[in-house]
Amino acid sequence: MKNKVVTFGEIMLRLATPGYERFSQATSLSATFGGGEANVAVSLANYGVDAEFVSRLPKNDIARACEMDLHKYGVSTKNMVYGGERLGIYFLETGAVARASKVIYDRANSSISQIEPGMIDWYKVFEDACWFHWTGITPAISQGAADVCLEALKVANELGITVSTDINYRKNLWKYGKTASEIMPELVSRCDIILGNEEDCEKVFGIKPEGFDVNSTNGEVDAEKFGSVCKQMISLFPRCKKMIITLRGAVNANHNTWAGVLYSEDILKQSKKYDITHIVDRVGGGDSFMGGLIYGLLKYPDSDAKALEFAVAASCLKHTIYGDFNQVTVEEVEKLMNGDASGRVSR
Repeated sequence: MKNKVVTFGEIMLRLATPGYERFSQATSLSATFGGGEANVAVSLANYGVDAEFVSRLPKNDIARACEMDLHKYGVSTKNMVYGGERLGIYFLETGAVARASKVIYDRANSSISQIEPGMIDWYKVFEDACWFHWTGITPAISQGAADVCLEALKVANELGITVSTDINYRKNLWKYGKTASEIMPELVSRCDIILGNEEDCEKVFGIKPEGFDVNSTNGEVDAEKFGSVCKQMISLFPRCKKMIITLRGAVNANHNTWAGVLYSEDILKQSKKYDITHIVDRVGGGDSFMGGLIYGLLKYPDSDAKALEFAVAASCLKHTIYGDFNQVTVEEVEKLMNGDASGRVSR
């Protein structure tokens, strides 16, 4: 039985200031690794899923350390391809209260930005796969990355593999002459599961909920307003079977509310809402949701509601964990799903 989940994208070296220091204050940076699709693969591996991450890396010691880090979490890289000169980097300054976090990218000319169709044997990659996941970050990197993403999607569709995407709009990445609105529709049209947040559908496809301002939530997000967004997305992309939207209400940089909705077969399901009062690290929050969602849809094929609750609970826990990766177990997620948010010491 085919049971592997494959993700494809860029993984980077993450250099973060200690604590809440600003870039201008920091005299040292904490080095870890992260990237949308790799983060999803790590989540799935933690849940016991056969997860593989595919990308293009340079042949140097930093890239080797990156692969070793993925292997530590149980993620396969057996179909990784190599070439180019550098691993991309992103710098993170963590915000606090009214000061927002900041990300600076240094990923120009990274190895994956120079990838081209034909470099990856997708038929080989998908031999034992049941699921393929990508995000809108990958086609934003370069025309080559967008072309390879389309190449992978065509093979996945041909083989009948379930395909999911996180729209993940990043305005600072689309710099090679194409816009997200030009590239994304063809790619998204080949997906069975689509995830977005309160801004993605508007920025890329011009679809938004009426009367909603992402900058003025004060922690309150009306889930019902997103039903129309889901309907419009499925109308635009008829292959899509499930449309999911994450709902983040921002009180300040340290205090968010977190929930989600899932629309399928003309029914809108809403999750419980979590009040996250002391965020440790919100980077990778959406990826942890996607990892939880894929696991939930695989584990609870007859219950979209349970899959959604697993995704939201998993992502809620991620906000308490430093780094891009969500390092939690199924048991921990299910404990929170079942209402135990006490945080009591486990002895």
